[in-house]
Amino acid sequence: MYNNNNRSAHRALISLVIAALLSAGCSQEVPAPQVLDIPFVVVETKDITIPLDIVGETIGSTDVTIRSRVDGFLDGIHFLEGSFVEEGQLLYTIDPQPLEAKLAQAQASYAQAQTGLAKTSADLERIRPLAEMKAVSAQDLDSAVANYEAAQSFVDAATAQVELANLELGYTKIKAPVSGLIGLSDAEVGDFINQQNNGGLLNIVSRTDPIGVRAAIAERAYLVAARRIVEQDSQAGLSREERPDNRSSEVPLTLTLADGKIYEHTGHTTKIDRNIDATTGSLTIEAEFPNPDELLRPGMFARIRFDAAELKDAIEVPQRAVNELQSAYRIFVILPDNTIEVRQVEVGPRMGSNWIIETGLKPGDRIAVEGLLRLRGGMTVNPIPAGANDLPPVADAET
Repeated sequence: MYNNNNRSAHRALISLVIAALLSAGCSQEVPAPQVLDIPFVVVETKDITIPLDIVGETIGSTDVTIRSRVDGFLDGIHFLEGSFVEEGQLLYTIDPQPLEAKLAQAQASYAQAQTGLAKTSADLERIRPLAEMKAVSAQDLDSAVANYEAAQSFVDAATAQVELANLELGYTKIKAPVSGLIGLSDAEVGDFINQQNNGGLLNIVSRTDPIGVRAAIAERAYLVAARRIVEQDSQAGLSREERPDNRSSEVPLTLTLADGKIYEHTGHTTKIDRNIDATTGSLTIEAEFPNPDELLRPGMFARIRFDAAELKDAIEVPQRAVNELQSAYRIFVILPDNTIEVRQVEVGPRMGSNWIIETGLKPGDRIAVEGLLRLRGGMTVNPIPAGANDLPPVADAET
């Protein structure tokens, strides 16, 4: 067993060991923090044209709905569905037999009316001289005249019925009203075409060269585009009276298709709705593009782009250089002494992988484009000019 002296000696030994360890730990130097290598770009100004994209779909520059104007059984389809048809080409036939019978009945009524007219005309010619000689009463003459006029009315009515029957019989042959691309039929041979069911709808023929595009442009975007057109007119010295009726038709449009490729032909605006749709806050416009190769068909995705605004001496920076925090935007600026300054900025429209900066930067500023999460205000960094791998590829402007 330990006595008190042994316990005291043991405690003293432990104290000496702890003191030695603490002394050894304090003698080691704390390594200095490593300076980060931060890629940067230098802010420059340049003139930037801001495009505006609106999404829509292609339509025929002329879309004509084909309907049957008479009821009856569909007797024949005389074209290849989904093909191009020529104006005046026979498309459909409706069974003509009921209307042929109706025409025959109308012609019989017309012949009967003509017979009645001939009889009343002969009676009038016979009675008129007798009335002049007072051989018959004036009442007999009035009756003969009334009968003749009534017979003439019957003839007129019968003539109208014959013309109507001929017209309806002609409607059994439905021809293409315009040249263009026709779709799939809404009826098959043998179907009964009824005006009350679907209005006699059979098909649609679309003129596809030029092809139309219908799109809705947001109210804010419309104001941007309209102001630029007004500005261009002002710079050209055009007064309100001297401006063309459709100034927007002079603005060239480009078309991007569903596969992301830009259509080779440019177009122009043809129609603009008179009012903003209160439910969507957008304005409907229509444009036309040449389609000589018939590549485009109605119903395709289409994205129209045109130059909506032009910024002079604008500052454009990579989007990755902008840090967003609680709806506030900031950029890490590398000062001449290689320390970091956190700069609040106001951003403008996005241009693909870049962002327009409206306020907060000036030409010549060096801004960090990598390692933003590790940066703090006042820290010292080792700035390195950004290479191609540090910057995103150039992309199209956002819609």
